[in-house]
Amino acid sequence: MKLLNTVKSTIIASTLLVANSIFAAPVNINSADAQTIAENLKGIGQSKATAVVTYREQNGKFMDLNSLTLVKGIGSKTVEKNKDDILF
Repeated sequence: MKLLNTVKSTIIASTLLVANSIFAAPVNINSADAQTIAENLKGIGQSKATAVVTYREQNGKFMDLNSLTLVKGIGSKTVEKNKDDILF
């Protein structure tokens, strides 16, 4: 019985993780914190998300998608994958 409960819990947790990655919310790149950016944009983990926030704090708001490529570690492929989920 204990094993069955563990399996059920694992399945539920896995389902929630997959659902979160499939149904990620759009992100306002000029106001979101690093955790929100990392959780909702594909190919951007915590360190890149922190770099986005640091860049924004030092250089001001991002004006367009291409300006994101000025952040070290964020290339045009990453921007392209996320273009529909980035708000300004």
